[in-house]
Amino acid sequence: MLRLSTKGQYGVRAMYEIARGFPENPVTIKEISEHQDVSVAYLEQILNKLRKTGLIRSIKGPGGGYLLCKKPQEITIAAIVSELEGPVAITSCLDPEEGCVRADTCVTHLLWKALGEQITAFLETITLRNLLEGDFVKTKGHALCVPLKLKRGAAP
Repeated sequence: MLRLSTKGQYGVRAMYEIARGFPENPVTIKEISEHQDVSVAYLEQILNKLRKTGLIRSIKGPGGGYLLCKKPQEITIAAIVSELEGPVAITSCLDPEEGCVRADTCVTHLLWKALGEQITAFLETITLRNLLEGDFVKTKGHALCVPLKLKRGAAP
């Protein structure tokens, strides 16, 4: 089944914690680790990558930590996941590094490509601000969360 790696999951959770400190309160890696139950060593890898991509910046010294480089409403979950995981590739044939010799003739290639595009499009509708404000509703008891703005009839 389709599954996001821990790098993507923990990256979103770390960005949520950093967004909580926006705009002026740097969040330490220790605070993120304690609040999200993720090891400091693993967070260092994730946060280093997010820093290099320009989503966050670090402040050294006493009172230091991590801050967002943009407003929470300007950072989508898709941007975070893409930086940590790469593009959504439901099957190995869609992975740019692997490719597929049958892509032009495969009956399911376009199906899996369309599914990946739908996942990306959905994640592009959700920002860190949405996570901070909790403006999601559960749909029929499922874990899938939909922004309220989509439920009210706005086009996705």
